[in-house]
Amino acid sequence: MKSQNRLTTPSGASAASPGAGSDDDLVIVAKNVTKKFVLRHTRSMKEAFVWLVKGRRGDLSERFKALDDVSFDVRQGESVALLGLNGSGKSTLLKLISGVMRPDEGDVATRGRVAGLIEVGAGFHPDLTGRDNVYLNGAILGMTQQEIEDKFDDIVAFSEIEQFIDTEVKFYSSGMYLRLAFAVAIHTTPDVFLVDEILAVGDEPFQKKCMERISEMVDQGRTLVVVSHELDKVAQLCDRGILLEHGRKVLDGPVENAIKRLRGED
Repeated sequence: MKSQNRLTTPSGASAASPGAGSDDDLVIVAKNVTKKFVLRHTRSMKEAFVWLVKGRRGDLSERFKALDDVSFDVRQGESVALLGLNGSGKSTLLKLISGVMRPDEGDVATRGRVAGLIEVGAGFHPDLTGRDNVYLNGAILGMTQQEIEDKFDDIVAFSEIEQFIDTEVKFYSSGMYLRLAFAVAIHTTPDVFLVDEILAVGDEPFQKKCMERISEMVDQGRTLVVVSHELDKVAQLCDRGILLEHGRKVLDGPVENAIKRLRGED
């Protein structure tokens, strides 16, 4: 396996995959992943003083496990939905895959170019124009300057915001952010494309165009990992579903089975 195709952690270190000799098509490996956050409980000065006097110093904050010992593999060309109720850990898991965050325990490794939409406008600088942000965001997502220049017109045309491309993005609506961010990400031709609830934003024609482009990527053999509460759209895009409950993986199988369990129909 060529070095540039090896599974790597977000820090860039290589990571061994189980049975690497027969698993050259693995593009994501998550192994025993745990992520914790500190929840701080806001109290009045009086309440805080009383709790401290009583020796209850540890009660002003607590550790919350967003993910608890989650493991799974994703192979090239798979379309996977991360499903669960609010607070189940699915968006946190997607951020770990993207490298935006790192796990407290366990490992997440990826192979190839990973791109996508984790948050609207993520990677955009508000004081730069849309044009400048295309170059900035494209570079963040791993595109060379020549690649960006070659695809710039297509990116702008897909976004449908040509008349605002030289306006500072701090004046953009959330829908305009979405259009430009999606246009840049989709033109990076990523090996792994990540989408988090982004298709819930924007008007219906643009949502339809995004769905069609994502479907084209899946048909081309690229890997898709999506988080969405739009279960009908998930069923259209994905073949596999990973269902999370309170940070733990409870089902990994056909997306129809995961959706049925989430809806309480099984």
